[in-house]
Amino acid sequence: MSAIDILQFAHHLKVERGYSRHTIRAYLADLDQFCDYLARGRAALAPEALDDRPPATFDALARADRDRIRAYLAHVQTSGCTPRTAARKLASLRAAYRYFVRAGRLEASPAQGLRAPRRAKDLPEVLSIPEVTALVEAPDTDTPLGMRDRALLEVLYSSGARAAEVAGLGLDDVDLSRGLMRVLGKRNKERLAHLGSYAVAALHRYLVVRPGLGTPHPARLFLNARGGPLSTRSIQRIVDRYVRQVLPGRSEVSPHTLRHTFATHLLDGGADLRVVQELLGHESLSSTQVYTHVSIDRLKEVYRQAHPHA
Repeated sequence: MSAIDILQFAHHLKVERGYSRHTIRAYLADLDQFCDYLARGRAALAPEALDDRPPATFDALARADRDRIRAYLAHVQTSGCTPRTAARKLASLRAAYRYFVRAGRLEASPAQGLRAPRRAKDLPEVLSIPEVTALVEAPDTDTPLGMRDRALLEVLYSSGARAAEVAGLGLDDVDLSRGLMRVLGKRNKERLAHLGSYAVAALHRYLVVRPGLGTPHPARLFLNARGGPLSTRSIQRIVDRYVRQVLPGRSEVSPHTLRHTFATHLLDGGADLRVVQELLGHESLSSTQVYTHVSIDRLKEVYRQAHPHA
């Protein structure tokens, strides 16, 4: 029965919370680690140790109290994990205990009221306009794959969509006449993303050569050289290749950097914060507000360089 409880919790995360399989896998791994700690007083936190741990059980979770959870979080951080990782592990425990309380299996959650470790507010890395221009113009558009890459980079920067969202785009999701595309975001939340004129033009050119890519997938927008769907990992590799080519000093640039750059450039241009929130698909405005700090830092830099009494 105990193992069934954990499976039911996973089903709850998938069906009722709309979490992706990657998130569910991470939550279940966190529960395994916590039960490993309860059993041994320590936990193997490295990903490669997953196979050596017994799976989490409801019975083990039910025996834990607040002090054990607090001690576990301290163990996580002293084992070299970041505060962000510790906060996610606490979120996994909170979600599990909250589920079992609602299901009537527990009277109260021992994780209730525990605070997550404080995380340093790292500002997202963004590209300047000359840098992002150099990046999107890097592909050789004399080749079909170069046209695909140019369209891909333009879409990432123009829409602010996540790499996974762009990888999942279907041909029917894009309306070039209106400059819109329908994306499926986190928790299966659908939204409309906007495409600028450069992205629309690049997509028009790509769609002309798309039939020549292997045996084209009948529905997916972006394809690999064989005609199969382009994966999220492939998008990451494509971005990385052009970053090494034209921005050799910016090794930390990723597809998500283009999303950060999209948001920051909009705010620099005077866009309303709530508009940017809607375009990014953020549920909470606080997730979007980090970009205001980036913009303020840029304003300060311009001020120091331009003002005679700065």
